Amino acid sequence: MSGCASAEPFALQVLGESMAPEFMEGCVVIVDPGAAIRHGAFVVAEHGNGVILRQLVIENNEWSLQALQEGFPRIRIGSANLIRGVVTQRSGRKRSERKSYL
Repeated sequence: MSGCASAEPFALQVLGESMAPEFMEGCVVIVDPGAAIRHGAFVVAEHGNGVILRQLVIENNEWSLQALQEGFPRIRIGSANLIRGVVTQRSGRKRSERKSYL
């Protein structure tokens, strides 16, 4: 993520299967740091020494990140401070596999 201005959209390649079937390993997502953060959005957030793609859950003023696949723990976050952006598009090998999230 280095080299981009903080407000510029950027692309990331999905690693792993935690977000399948919506985001398969190897697909590319476009992330917009300026997009509205809301419950249910797919977001990229800081986690450990890197970033993680997860679905944002906001319940009773508690924020957490959850994988779509079972077996991955829900990650509690205090607020939007760790969120680097909202996924706005997903690429696919075929045009029919491309999807917009806004």
